[in-house]
Amino acid sequence: MNLFFDEEHLLLRSQARSWVEKNLLSGSEKEADIDKLARELVSHLGQAGFIAYVASKGFGGVRENVQARDLCIIREELARGSALADTMFAIQALGSYPITLAGSDEQKRRHLPPIARGEAIAAFALTEPQAGSDISSMETRAVRDGNGYRLTGVKRFISNAGLAQTYTVFALTDPAKKAKGISAFVVEADTPGFVFKEKTPLLSPHPMGVMAFEDCRIPETQLLGKEGEGLKIALATLDTLRCTVGAAAVGIAQRALDEAIQYSQRRRQFGQALAQFQATQFKLADMATELEASRLLVYQAAWTNDHNQKDFKQKSSMAKLFATEAAQRIVDQALQIHGGMGVVVGTPVEQLYRDVRALRIYEGTSEIQRLIIARSLLKEAKGGK
Repeated sequence: MNLFFDEEHLLLRSQARSWVEKNLLSGSEKEADIDKLARELVSHLGQAGFIAYVASKGFGGVRENVQARDLCIIREELARGSALADTMFAIQALGSYPITLAGSDEQKRRHLPPIARGEAIAAFALTEPQAGSDISSMETRAVRDGNGYRLTGVKRFISNAGLAQTYTVFALTDPAKKAKGISAFVVEADTPGFVFKEKTPLLSPHPMGVMAFEDCRIPETQLLGKEGEGLKIALATLDTLRCTVGAAAVGIAQRALDEAIQYSQRRRQFGQALAQFQATQFKLADMATELEASRLLVYQAAWTNDHNQKDFKQKSSMAKLFATEAAQRIVDQALQIHGGMGVVVGTPVEQLYRDVRALRIYEGTSEIQRLIIARSLLKEAKGGK
């Protein structure tokens, strides 16, 4: 694995692992109020210096450029300890990366440092009631109004809705162009007409909800990039961060394997530990093999991203597709090894079973990843045309 890392990456992993062991695996995360716990986690992750990796140097970050390998390392380690901690870190990256990509220096100076310190929470507002995988069905409008825009529309399935201070919002400025008429904006939570509507309860709880723009006026200085560049900004963000979802899957799968090994050595049936049965050993072997394959795919994808390789989009989709689906299988096998204890609410594998499911949906479903991969292969077969 060191093939993909330098000494700084290895040090970061060591620091993240130690932090997770102390703060997440010690049983300290017991707060029932998810919003409160989410805020605390962002603050703690900021104080520990991990969120600084979502921004570039000069705007509160650590490196000259945001690195996918850094984000993958942090997400893998966090997901091993807490899906909520991983999610809060991930949305800080997702919500701020469009600003890193397309923001003016003034926009970066205003928004990125507090996000990187964990003092402000970020959100990424793309999905709508009729626009999920099909971005071209977006209905939220941004209409020119003097030296600004008026936003109208509804966003749903927005992580950190009602919790974040800074939102990256995508809206149509030219409906005739459909997806190519989408623009990106930075919208602050206290903007008049920007309304949080309701929470969305989830299988694996984290802050999510529905929000609306009701004649919400923003100045033109909050446009990211140029009009019509929203789709490009959104896709570039998702392309870069997609492999980090695979990293989270690796973290969850690693925890599932660890729990399965420990339980199989502890639990006795028919006069011996479960680990002594060949059926259990075969399960553990398959789980470990799929896990290692996932890890290699994820960090290969992150490396190609950081080195601007032309096939990084394909590799990122492969990593997300394989790692998230493998993690589902690994967690399921871990639960099976636990038997009845695996479905008892509150046990680690029961929580992992709920945590892993959404990874195959958000930031591009498994089906969308297969489309991206297949189209890339067919394009290559035609000579890149």
